[in-house]
Amino acid sequence: MKSVNLTVGLKGQWVQRLAYACACVLLLGLVACSSTPDKPKPTALADINAKVTVKKSWAVQLSPVNPTLSHNLSAGQLALVTSSGLVSLLNPDNGVESWRLALNTPISAGIGGDGNRYAVISQANELIAISQAKVIWRVKLPASSLTSPLVAGGRVFVLTADRTVMAFDGESGRRLWSQQRSGDPLVLNQSGILTSFQDNLLVGLSGRLVAMNPNNGASKWEVNIGSSRGTNEVERLTDLVSGISRLNNVVCARAFQTSVTCLDALKGSNLWTRSAQGHVGLSGNEGLVFGAESDGKLVAWQAQTGQVAWQVEALKFRGLTALNWQSGQLVVGDALGWVHWLDANNGQVVGRLQVDASGVAMTPLRVGQNWVVVTNSGLVQALRAE
Repeated sequence: MKSVNLTVGLKGQWVQRLAYACACVLLLGLVACSSTPDKPKPTALADINAKVTVKKSWAVQLSPVNPTLSHNLSAGQLALVTSSGLVSLLNPDNGVESWRLALNTPISAGIGGDGNRYAVISQANELIAISQAKVIWRVKLPASSLTSPLVAGGRVFVLTADRTVMAFDGESGRRLWSQQRSGDPLVLNQSGILTSFQDNLLVGLSGRLVAMNPNNGASKWEVNIGSSRGTNEVERLTDLVSGISRLNNVVCARAFQTSVTCLDALKGSNLWTRSAQGHVGLSGNEGLVFGAESDGKLVAWQAQTGQVAWQVEALKFRGLTALNWQSGQLVVGDALGWVHWLDANNGQVVGRLQVDASGVAMTPLRVGQNWVVVTNSGLVQALRAE
């Protein structure tokens, strides 16, 4: 199984968040890269009519992280893992650390948890379960994974790069079931979709969103999100990217560089699909679905029809995270370390603050009254916007 490193878009367009200028295909440990044109210069920040005042609440310095990792909020605790395997559990109200554990192994997939047990995946393809700052079990996986494990219902679910979905007993690590799907010969070298909806396990498998029975992995329904196009393997890549918008029974997801689709997750039926050139996830509210395209253009689609409500280019080529709408605020981070607050009605920037020049590594996370921002240097900063 080959994996495409997300550094350049299809046909040479700039994709990775202000990162590298080569396209890489990994096969049997070998890396082949081809040169591409210089990446565009980030759009300069223009003066804004500030309507939001941003203040720093607390900060914690950890070791460096990378954008393939993720944080986990469960049972009122914030869990993070760094690239080197430092696991930390923080009180999100004040940043006080409950415990930390040094796994001393490079991590490939971010942390999942339920407030009691947590799980990460190492670059050595090892699923590691943790509770109360102790490793409780380890299991060797058959393939690599960049998707954070899902810990729910006393089980740990995993999606590997060979499109295998597995369930493990949370207490013992015993494998409960495994389901594998065939797909395109390439897989995206970034986190995919592995989450829950009511009593279903939602999984992105190639270009399809699949609802599985969490007890045995049997498929309940499948919806096509992205269709293959182009003449070569890279252009035909249709993997789904992590970060879905979910409101009531409507789930919206993005296929890498292809489309955005909203569906009825109760029926497994497509509501609408629109072409979109992006590689990060989505967020939304009752009226709109928000996304950042790979060139940094911000887009809002009407939630019911999929028609474009607005588009904004003020943050083009700044290497954006996914947008996040929570508690009446719309926020996005960029690769130069800025966090931007947007007016959800028109996409205009109404507030901003630079956290760390190393760049924002993950989508900002709303926790209580704060937004938690994690940077590439490992700085965890809580911001309050009023």
